[in-house]
Amino acid sequence: MSENKEPQVAEDATSVEAVKFVYDFTEGNKDLKDLLGGKGANLAEMTNLGLPVPPGFTITTEACKTYLDSGEEPAALRDEVSAHLEALEAAMGKKLGQADDPLLVSVRSGAKFSMPGMMDTVLNIGLSDKSVQGLVQQAGDERFAWDSYRRLIQMFGKTVLGVDGELFEDALDKAKEAKKVTVDTELEAADLKKLVTRFKRIVKTEAGRDFPQDPREQMDLAIKAVFDSWNGDRAKLYRRQERIPHDLGTAVNVCSMVFGNLGPDSGTGVAFTRDPASGHQGVYGDYLQNAQGEDVVAGIRNTVPLAELESIDKKSYDQLMQIMETLENHYKDLCDIEFTIERGQLWMLQTRVGKRTAGAAFRIATQLVDQGLIDETEALQRVTGAQLAQLMFPRFDENAKAAQVGRGIAASPGAAVGKAVFDSYTAVKWSRSGEKVILVRRETNPDDLDGMIAAEGILTSRGGKTSHAAVVARGMGKTCVCGAEELEVDTKRRRMTVPGGHVVEEGDVISIDGSSGKVYLGEVPVVPSPVVEYFEGRMHAGADDADELVEAVHRIMAFADRKRRLRVRANADNAEDALRARRFGAQGIGLCRTEHMFLGDRRELVERLILADTDTEREESLKELLPLQKQDFVELFEAMDGLPVTIRLLDPPLHEFLPDITELSVRVALAEARKDPHENELRLLQAVHRLHEQNPMLGLRGVRLGLVIPGLFTMQVRAIAEAAAERRNAKGDPRAEIMIPLVGTVQELEIVREEADQVIAEVQAATGVELKLAIGTMIELPRAALTAGQIAEAAEFFSFGTNDLTQTVWGFSRDDVEASFFTAYLEKGIFGVSPFETIDKDGVGSLVKAAAKAGRETRPDLKLGVCGEHGGDPESVHFFHEVGLDYVSCSPFRIPVARLEAGRAATQSTGSDHR
Repeated sequence: MSENKEPQVAEDATSVEAVKFVYDFTEGNKDLKDLLGGKGANLAEMTNLGLPVPPGFTITTEACKTYLDSGEEPAALRDEVSAHLEALEAAMGKKLGQADDPLLVSVRSGAKFSMPGMMDTVLNIGLSDKSVQGLVQQAGDERFAWDSYRRLIQMFGKTVLGVDGELFEDALDKAKEAKKVTVDTELEAADLKKLVTRFKRIVKTEAGRDFPQDPREQMDLAIKAVFDSWNGDRAKLYRRQERIPHDLGTAVNVCSMVFGNLGPDSGTGVAFTRDPASGHQGVYGDYLQNAQGEDVVAGIRNTVPLAELESIDKKSYDQLMQIMETLENHYKDLCDIEFTIERGQLWMLQTRVGKRTAGAAFRIATQLVDQGLIDETEALQRVTGAQLAQLMFPRFDENAKAAQVGRGIAASPGAAVGKAVFDSYTAVKWSRSGEKVILVRRETNPDDLDGMIAAEGILTSRGGKTSHAAVVARGMGKTCVCGAEELEVDTKRRRMTVPGGHVVEEGDVISIDGSSGKVYLGEVPVVPSPVVEYFEGRMHAGADDADELVEAVHRIMAFADRKRRLRVRANADNAEDALRARRFGAQGIGLCRTEHMFLGDRRELVERLILADTDTEREESLKELLPLQKQDFVELFEAMDGLPVTIRLLDPPLHEFLPDITELSVRVALAEARKDPHENELRLLQAVHRLHEQNPMLGLRGVRLGLVIPGLFTMQVRAIAEAAAERRNAKGDPRAEIMIPLVGTVQELEIVREEADQVIAEVQAATGVELKLAIGTMIELPRAALTAGQIAEAAEFFSFGTNDLTQTVWGFSRDDVEASFFTAYLEKGIFGVSPFETIDKDGVGSLVKAAAKAGRETRPDLKLGVCGEHGGDPESVHFFHEVGLDYVSCSPFRIPVARLEAGRAATQSTGSDHR
């Protein structure tokens, strides 16, 4: 909120009556989104710019929050609304719903962050059995008046009175069938009159009351319904999906109606100042003659491209183009605009910073820098790590033989393959069973949100780039193809007929390409993204074959790397992964898990180590493992020469290296039945039983193994030291760091460290090479975090193992809980997101922050990093920047995401939010 415009609270902040709850469009501005919501703030801004906005007023989010908290509207709200309504009536020269010349208004939601279609809207408020006659006289068009009245009853009945919307749709379909027409516009005034009567009867039967004839009652009930819709199921689900806070509330905009359904010289449309799918400049949007705004976004009637408006109404087209340029230069970003033309008069109904695809976000950010509208710092705030991750997904192989069966509008890019399903319920059900699905609909509506989230992609036979399906899919980063008119979708029979007569039944696999709009039968093979090829060095920015997207990504990543403070390392366990990570921009290895080196051909050696009965047998096993471990590290140091490599000593329980207890028991039992038991398998079974633990993740693992199994950790330390010495003799620059896992007390670390220092000294003496090997620990237990000041006395670095720290703080076993109850917790809003995906700042995060502070108080030069999966999560990266960590470490594929987010974190501005 703007500091010089905090207008709503008087000196006594406890007095609800002291709060101003209603603002005229002439009073606000675009910086008041917290108070007026995005829609209201931008309507006010357009009014300030002198653009043609129908007069109106906004009820604030504070009014909504008061209502939701108490269950009652603020006492002062009714009087404020009355005062603003009187001013609106005076400005328009007519009264709300008056019989002879009625003022009609719309009541529309408008939260701080765009939530397309998730909350409620009611148009044409003020129409009644009496005022509809006045509208006939005012407009000189009987059909228009009755069409507007039936729309009001339909929207009001569904939105305000909770009547099943299908009942109105069925009645409308029957009216068209009776008239033998296919679209609403072919119904005549007499047909619509009958439809109004049917609609009112539906309201009476289903809601138990008559449709209200008092216009003020209509408006008050609609305002309340918009407030209530903030806590509707689909709105809450959307907020969880988009990580929008639940306590913001929605504003309500009351705007005088202008009509796009007054005939062929009227219409409604949605325009973008740039293509939201690609970012290219040009004329993008949809227009629909003789229609109201909901007809466009609902996708019920197919629109025409915005460019055709020039031939339909050149005066309005030219004015719109000029306004679009004004708005883009003013907002310095892609703008999404809703407009209506009423008998040749253009009206602006909404503008907002438009949702865009990932590719468009990168292109637009660099275009705006080149145009001098924004700087590099702001460009970083216009893109996200999540968008970059989308650009790294594979795409369809253009050279593959695939059966194309249709083509629609490329609404949201990506390559999606899955089984066709025809309703949201099935999409969710099948997805939870592990199936990949494509949601196929004639058009989507807000009730389809569950299915859209569950699906790999969305395919509709109606609608355009501004339809509900397209807008929501772009916001979620879902692949979407809209308006594939040649596909006949029959949701009742759960099938789709494609040109040539082939029928796609539910469960048949289809593929959709959101970049080209093409629809294919079966599964189409995929190839790597050009962005991944760029990161791997197979495509160079500036080269002839590099497209403009790669150029944009290259420039944004260069911005991020110049700005960021956090370094980015990789989790990598072998030279191949390390080299790939380095190509992706890794500045070292933050976690090398040595247990992965003990698998495969070495399992037998580990089994011998575990089965050893004497010190001699154990030492022999360790002696055989030593050169193998050393070679692992030689290769790793060569791959990451000159960069730090943090090597975690063996962490998991030893039983993980032994055969499954059930499988082994069966083998031994069968051998005994044949009277031919294998002695080694008997010993193995005894070892499995001996090492068996009820909860192995909290048992004999990590530092405890090093303390209980003599020689195990010292063998690994010797292998690291000898490999480092060999690499240094080869003129290399190995920078090894030895990490002790699962430390809970400083005494554990001191004992292991003393042994490690002795081994390193022995290797130095034997090789004549001076070794500087840092020794530190993972902080992955609550006690370690709480005693970090003590542990830092023996540690040169901390690496926060946030996977285990999350498990131990929450008391969760990750392998069990994610499959058992996390879905329910997410649906109930207990989690906004899984704590294993994004760090729990209040719990786990507070321990990280406290441990970092305590550790540096003991050892000011203590190096701090994180190596859990949170190291590659965009939101978590910002947290790690804020608490002062030195680096994050993540999987190679997530390195570019972490680099970008580290740059964004370093340049984060509170005024920039492009949800």
